[in-house]
Amino acid sequence: MNSQPNEEAHNDRLNPTVFYGSVIGIVVFALWTMFFTESASNVIYTVLGWISNTFGWYYFVAVLAYLIFVIGIGLSRFGKIKLGPEHSKPDFNMISWAAMLFSAGIGIDLLFFCIAEPVAQFLAPPDGDPNTVAAARHAMELTFLHWGLSGWGIYTLIGMSLAFFSYRHNLPLTIRSALYPIFGKRIEGPIGHTVDIAAVLGTVFGIATSLGIGVIQLNFGLNYMFDVPENTMIQAVLVIMIVFFATVSAVTGVEKGIRRLSEFNMLLALVLLLFVLFTGKTLFLLNALVMNIGDYFSNFIDLSMNTYAFDPPTDWLNAWTIFFWAWWVAWGPFVGLFLARISRGRTIREFVAGTLMLPLAFMMAWMSIMGNSAIDMVMQGATEFGNMAMNTPESSIYLFLENLPWTGVTTLVVTILAIVFFVTSGDSGALVLSNFTSILKDVNRDAPIWMRILWASVIGVLTLALLMAGGLSALQSAVVITGLPFSIVLFFVMAGLIKALKVEGIKEDSHRASLAASLSSRSTNVERGHRSWTQRLSRAMSFPSHRQTRRFMNEVAKPAMEEVCQALSQQGVEASIHEGEGDNEHLSLSVPLADEQDFTYQLWPRRFSTPSFAIRAQQSNADYYRLEVYLQEGSQGYDLMGYSKEQVIEDILDQYERHLNFLHMNRESPGNTQMPDDTYQPPA
Repeated sequence: MNSQPNEEAHNDRLNPTVFYGSVIGIVVFALWTMFFTESASNVIYTVLGWISNTFGWYYFVAVLAYLIFVIGIGLSRFGKIKLGPEHSKPDFNMISWAAMLFSAGIGIDLLFFCIAEPVAQFLAPPDGDPNTVAAARHAMELTFLHWGLSGWGIYTLIGMSLAFFSYRHNLPLTIRSALYPIFGKRIEGPIGHTVDIAAVLGTVFGIATSLGIGVIQLNFGLNYMFDVPENTMIQAVLVIMIVFFATVSAVTGVEKGIRRLSEFNMLLALVLLLFVLFTGKTLFLLNALVMNIGDYFSNFIDLSMNTYAFDPPTDWLNAWTIFFWAWWVAWGPFVGLFLARISRGRTIREFVAGTLMLPLAFMMAWMSIMGNSAIDMVMQGATEFGNMAMNTPESSIYLFLENLPWTGVTTLVVTILAIVFFVTSGDSGALVLSNFTSILKDVNRDAPIWMRILWASVIGVLTLALLMAGGLSALQSAVVITGLPFSIVLFFVMAGLIKALKVEGIKEDSHRASLAASLSSRSTNVERGHRSWTQRLSRAMSFPSHRQTRRFMNEVAKPAMEEVCQALSQQGVEASIHEGEGDNEHLSLSVPLADEQDFTYQLWPRRFSTPSFAIRAQQSNADYYRLEVYLQEGSQGYDLMGYSKEQVIEDILDQYERHLNFLHMNRESPGNTQMPDDTYQPPA
């Protein structure tokens, strides 16, 4: 009946179907746009026009639906569920987490658009008269719309889903995992491969678009400061340098390279923002910020649903709102997976609030202070600056800084910001793409280093190839096209998450329903003398060593599990016990339940620092151990050390009865959902 853990023989490895399918798609598109530029452009723009005319309304509805969904989940009873086992804690503090949200989710595009978009919307609005006070207010409303809650709702949806299914149910950290409640184990076949390939292609195109835009801006900045020529050769050198540094950062991992670069960039961006605020018209900018926030929230629904049906500005919609919505969708898998990767241990409510509000707060301050400063310059007569900012957006922030003190210092800061934003987008992109195209033994680990190096190179080569072929505009259009099918996948992601969260709710309800019997059983045991109050006090003041914990596992816990196994065997149920050793030391009792979720009861010794009041002169142990119970959802938060064998048996039976009650309630619920079995919950 006893057996050693059944370890998987394979290590982390490439997912050949997803990897080669993605690479083929990328190479075919790149070669097509490079060697058949004219015909490729004609096809792409024809398809783009058809999508815009036919599905423009759909993009508006879909993006708003994603946002409403994630806010609803965050405010619901499911908001308290952790993105990971119940015992898990966040890996990063709030400041580091916010910095990485900011750098990965917005990145270089804030530098490119913070001047260009407000000025463009002011001088060439989709409706109304340009160059007026009303146009200035509406320009900032549109800028906030394109960079605010709506786009981050997409990131939040994907990140929340991936973190929930991967860290709470041990499914792979890929898009297919969010579809498990709908398709079950079929996600391991063509359905899952197709979804993940689509996610990889969208991610690569989205990142390459941002890097292409950023390289053009960076090249202009170097020309502006150092007279470096603006040509393809210089841009190629810049791409190679950025890919090199992004590779170094990706190899060092999230905890070191990406985290530190993100913190540095957030601090540098904040310094630049405060400089513009206090060297410009401070009171005007603060008043404008408050007004912009009020306009945005007051008119949010109108802005989000305004399709300009009676007189649609088709070119404007394609260049702005529809393009941005598709771009956010294309970036969704990349940023969503990265957000999931850095958010393990947070509750759904914390995740939703953080990913929606923290970047929004910085974005509103950044766009309002930068944008209103630029609009004010144009209104005061800087017409040439306005036209340059609108027609050559890569020059806009450098031309803007000419009108402020210390131009040499501020342009250098912007250039450093651009480079580091490049690196943080490239390194996090390489990390995410590596995870998408790998089969990882442990969802808490990242793909091998060589995969990150490979994907950083692929991103660089694609960006360079398209810049050389003049295909950047085609790539921007391709983002809109690839965003359409993936936006449909997101509705399946929503459905899968709802079904899975419903199971969590049933589990909570079943535990509550069976609690009365559990308490009654325990009170009866006390009455029978199994546990006197002196024993209870002695146990409360006990801080056992590792050796004592191991002896308890061998002499009390394991015999208790064996008796339960024997009793279940007499009932025709073949349960089994597994023992882990070393860093994997634990006891596990597994009861297979056919097509329904198996029952797994685990005991893990967890080490803690001994409190100062418990350390005596004769006691040398600085640490003590708790023997905690783990179920499918993680640690149950209580300690079995010091209990008798009969009490351990009763606890196993309590949890088994709760599990059976949960299965009953799940079977009886409409459209019941079967979630994957988890047999291993490390006490991380």
